[in-house]
Amino acid sequence: MKRLESLDALRGFDMLFIMGGSSLVLALAQLFPDSAVWTAIGEQMSHVSWDGLRHHDTIFPLFLFIAGISFPFSLSKQIENGRTSQQIYLKIVRRGLMLVFLGLVYNGLMKFHFDTLRFCSVLSRIGLGWMFAALIYTSVKSNKIRFSIIGGILVGYWLVTILIPAPDGAGADVFSKQGNIACYLDRVILGRHCYREDYDPEGLFSTIPAIATALLGMLAGELVKKDSLSGNKKTLCLALAGIVLAIVGWAWNFICPINKALWSSSFVCAVAGYSFLMFALFYYIVDVRGWRKWAKFFVVIGLNSITIYLAQRFFPFWEPQHRLLDGFIDLFPETLHQVMVELTYILTCWAFLLFLYKHKIFFKV
Repeated sequence: MKRLESLDALRGFDMLFIMGGSSLVLALAQLFPDSAVWTAIGEQMSHVSWDGLRHHDTIFPLFLFIAGISFPFSLSKQIENGRTSQQIYLKIVRRGLMLVFLGLVYNGLMKFHFDTLRFCSVLSRIGLGWMFAALIYTSVKSNKIRFSIIGGILVGYWLVTILIPAPDGAGADVFSKQGNIACYLDRVILGRHCYREDYDPEGLFSTIPAIATALLGMLAGELVKKDSLSGNKKTLCLALAGIVLAIVGWAWNFICPINKALWSSSFVCAVAGYSFLMFALFYYIVDVRGWRKWAKFFVVIGLNSITIYLAQRFFPFWEPQHRLLDGFIDLFPETLHQVMVELTYILTCWAFLLFLYKHKIFFKV
């Protein structure tokens, strides 16, 4: 089966917000301080303080979901190429651990401040969540059992949360930073290696439900890989799965708050619902209808998503931006300067990715 261009486009759309898209939308919103609509849009470009869900909270889990979608295609290709089960498992583990390592590098491993180095990271959660999900998907052939495992992970994580409060929580709510068992384990095990003093948003125990996020993506990929279904039917199935999961997440929220920092079970369902719907939309437009030209901008980003994530950490893209485009920015009214700063930053990053794309340079883990 040919490569899903919709998947590259969706990954690029998702990464655009990390590449300055959120700052651009926020700058646009600030042009209209008296507009309730623009104020609401601007608020979506930041994380909630604890419970709740905004668009910015969907970026990370959508990326992990997308990583899951691509695995069934990769697995089939490896099997067709004659790879043994042992080779496949080793490649899965190697990729997962490489992402954990890159996460440590991102956090400052090469500074050698091991006493304060943050162990957990976005990349480590993607690596571990995807790795364990891929091992399960490869070992378990029945979709019914795979669904059961996802349900077991989510229900089990929820039950542990409500039945085992933090020993030092002093009666605090089990979904609070003080009373939650996942936050407690981060404080005890990670200590000063936590991102925050009282918990780590990519911590240890909360990585377990992230496995379910990746597995749901793999099941979406399994569906799209089926030759027996038409593109329209695949789109419909993806959309229906998204609606069902979104409803489950909404309903579960009443007894298990949607919370990205805890990666709560309701959060997994709600964001998986969003992810299924977004994939259904991109898949239908790009791969079913064949409307591809508009997606090129996002594909360029999506094919080197890890590259731009790491590059922004280590390379000052603002330097060529200012040297080359400050004069252009000054041509605009002062009220538009921040918008143009954010827009030209995105274009600078995109030009770098376009260079890699044109020369067929793709960083893959």
